Amino acid sequence: MKELRADIERAGLDTLSGRKAPRARVLLIAGKPGSGRTALAEELSRQVAERYPDGVLRARLTEPDGTRVPTERTARELLVALGLTTPPGADADDLGEALREALAVRRVVLLLDDAADAEQVDALLPDAPECLVVAVSGGPLTGIADVRPCTLGGMDTKSALELLGRYTGSVRITVDPLAAEGLVELCAGQPAALALAGGWLAARPASAVADLTKHLRTDGEEGTPVDRVFRLSYGSLQAAAARTLRLLSLAPAGLVDPHTASALAGCSVGAARSALDEFVTLGLLRFVESPLSQYEVPGCLLPLLRAMTEIHDRPSELQLARARMLERTVRLLVSCRAITETDSSPAREKLAGMPRALRFPTPRAAAEWLEIRQPALLASARLAVADGELDTLARRLMAALVRALVAHVGTRAAAPELYGIHRLVLDVAERRSLPREKAAALLNLADLDAQTGRTADALVRYRAALDAGREANDPYATGRAMESVGGAHQELGDFDRAADWYGRALAQRLARGERVDAARLYGRIATAHTYAGRYGEALRNWRAAVTGHRRNADVAAQARALSEMARVQEYAGRPEESLRTCQEAVEWARHADDVRLQAALQLRLADTLDRLGDPAAARLHRGAAERMLGDELPEGTSSQEHDANAYEIRSASAED
Repeated sequence: MKELRADIERAGLDTLSGRKAPRARVLLIAGKPGSGRTALAEELSRQVAERYPDGVLRARLTEPDGTRVPTERTARELLVALGLTTPPGADADDLGEALREALAVRRVVLLLDDAADAEQVDALLPDAPECLVVAVSGGPLTGIADVRPCTLGGMDTKSALELLGRYTGSVRITVDPLAAEGLVELCAGQPAALALAGGWLAARPASAVADLTKHLRTDGEEGTPVDRVFRLSYGSLQAAAARTLRLLSLAPAGLVDPHTASALAGCSVGAARSALDEFVTLGLLRFVESPLSQYEVPGCLLPLLRAMTEIHDRPSELQLARARMLERTVRLLVSCRAITETDSSPAREKLAGMPRALRFPTPRAAAEWLEIRQPALLASARLAVADGELDTLARRLMAALVRALVAHVGTRAAAPELYGIHRLVLDVAERRSLPREKAAALLNLADLDAQTGRTADALVRYRAALDAGREANDPYATGRAMESVGGAHQELGDFDRAADWYGRALAQRLARGERVDAARLYGRIATAHTYAGRYGEALRNWRAAVTGHRRNADVAAQARALSEMARVQEYAGRPEESLRTCQEAVEWARHADDVRLQAALQLRLADTLDRLGDPAAARLHRGAAERMLGDELPEGTSSQEHDANAYEIRSASAED
């Protein structure tokens, strides 16, 4: 710790050469898993946190199974931790740049755990000398300038004995100091090995430290100190507990809760919780500080547990355990969503039919569970898709996760997570040749692309969705894709193609007798023609839209369509016709009891009357609009200075 703190104060190469440091200072803590490298990084961050008022940001750069975490995911998680929104589907470069911009005006400690190489760290480095980066890795980060690694070996004997005493108490250490020192030597001073040794002794109050050293010497010299102590601790477990421990290696993101352990082991939730607490006592698990009961499998033990599963468990048993875990997760997500729909009779029946252990007491409790378990839930979806043998369960899991996120977080707020889930759905649909699901995933992804301004990308996906919808003979997906292709062309300014694609979608709707959608599409065609300056075509389609809404008895939509028709008439230089059409729209809005729409139309009438040279009548209509809207008018805005866009009547295309 003293060496690391001195490194923070040490003048860097840029400072020595008289230049201002262009980037944050990087401290590297290097060591093997089990050496206490992460614990040291956390303690350093805690000690220096007061010097960095914007807090400590943490990210893990390697999955528990050794897979590198994509940079875009890490950058997104860090931006979310800063309370910033991130566009769904953004690539690593954009998110990395957004992260650097966010950190440029902050003083933070950035703790990057388990970095695989310098490239991962470099992509996330802040261009802010006021920030501090603490990287944890197994070796040097060659390629990052001005980094001196603090390499961890074993703990000194005094510190190792103190660590051991936390588990065993001081008496057993002091009564046989030579045996204790011998145990430290056998463990090579490695904190993970000492924790396992301490857990073994804590579970056996009658055993002396010498007994443990004897067992370890009998075991031989094969493997690392952590390997040897783990084998001894694992061998002392009963068969059921040993099996449960092995199966925890299947837990997504290395995070376990009682439900996950219960599903993996096929036991009750209570029995699983007791087993997890016992593993914590033995040093085989770490308790995660959280409002929920959550545990973490130490990274240095995961390879050992996986090796044990290969020896003791058949592949079919492991697959069954994964299936049980996914099924339990699906049921929890269904319950998490159902608690938000308590006014619905089917939702109440669904909740009542679930076991008590799977029910949430309140919507707040369900939302808290979803927020805390979200990293593990997303990891579950990724692992299920990567497995390739449980695609049916994977599809159910992703559908339930999407519904739960939308119910508790909202579509807009959860868009980045939804984007990733839809990409996973697309992977499964392509692998299993499921054109209907492929079309749905492509439409969802394209919608998110369009919302974030990637219209060209959205257009490509809409066209692919159209092909998939035709392959599946799915009229909904086909019609939706054609309409969306038109919307993308309209956004790109190609109004001729937009009108053409809207027309294709309209033809399909008319052929299927879908009158509501047909009326809306007449409006979208009219809007495209308006943008293109073809006012005659626009008016013909708005008249068709008005007729369609009238036949559908949708009075509010009829009023809006008339309002848009009045706008086009005004553009076409027919103010008298525009005034009559707008007056008709006001009457229909009054029939619809839509006060806000009436007020907006009154403002439209006032603007038209101003252009016709009747300011007195215009003032009357503005006054009527103000009386209707009351406090909704912007503060400090006079009727003469009213911004027409504040109550703009949206066209059918904008509403859709």
